[in-house]
Amino acid sequence: MINRLFSGQYLARLFVFAWFFIGGTMHFARPDLFLRIVPPYIPFPLAAVYTSGFFELLGAISLLFKPMRSPAGYGLMLLTVAVTPANVYMLQHADLFSAVPQWALIARLPIQLLLIWLIWWCSRVETINKKG
Repeated sequence: MINRLFSGQYLARLFVFAWFFIGGTMHFARPDLFLRIVPPYIPFPLAAVYTSGFFELLGAISLLFKPMRSPAGYGLMLLTVAVTPANVYMLQHADLFSAVPQWALIARLPIQLLLIWLIWWCSRVETINKKG
């Protein structure tokens, strides 16, 4: 049972790593895609895109190192909450994002909650109770 739990955590960690590593890389490769979803009330949108991309990459890479795993998890959870205004903005202004299906705009917020839980679960310190 314990090996299965850790195996699941390992697979979840790989998923979270890939999610944020690819996302963070795309912030630098295609900032225009992210600039479109930054709400107009956010100052310095390009700096916000690059900053969030940097922290996505930092968090993803840090997940791979056991001593950094827990802080990385908390950072990625905070970052996921911090980008909520972009998801809400997209939903409120769906007409600006006609390429994205309405169901996907609606699903982003529940998926964000699931992602936060997955980050928490895969970044927990693994402990094994040893007997004797």
